[in-house]
Amino acid sequence: MFKRTFALLFTTLFLAGTLGALSGCNTMEGAGKDIEQGGKAIKDEASEHN
Repeated sequence: MFKRTFALLFTTLFLAGTLGALSGCNTMEGAGKDIEQGGKAIKDEASEHN
């Protein structure tokens, strides 16, 4: 009984951690794209004033 409960708890925590890490990666990828678009807008604006 104890082994089964421990295995279930361990599996649940492992899956929660994995899903958290994957969602974190997607968030960082999205932030990188936003920063890249901001840099492009600044570059384009600077090009117009030269």
